Amino acid sequence: AYSKNGHGKEALEIFQQMQLTGFEPNKITFISVLGACACLAALAAGMEFHACIVDNGLEKEIIIGNSLINMYGKC
Repeated sequence: AYSKNGHGKEALEIFQQMQLTGFEPNKITFISVLGACACLAALAAGMEFHACIVDNGLEKEIIIGNSLINMYGKC
């Protein structure tokens, strides 16, 4: 919701805070952070998240693929 309302930076900050607490991201989490990266044109961060997606075995999820295409297209 943060990234869709123009608060991409805050969305990425919250994700970082979640990681510090040991939170394991899922596909919904990655969709949100990819949207934030697209909103901010944050290519480097988006590429890092892409690597995390692959590490977590989520790269074949269609909705993740759509979010990656959106992020790379906007960056």
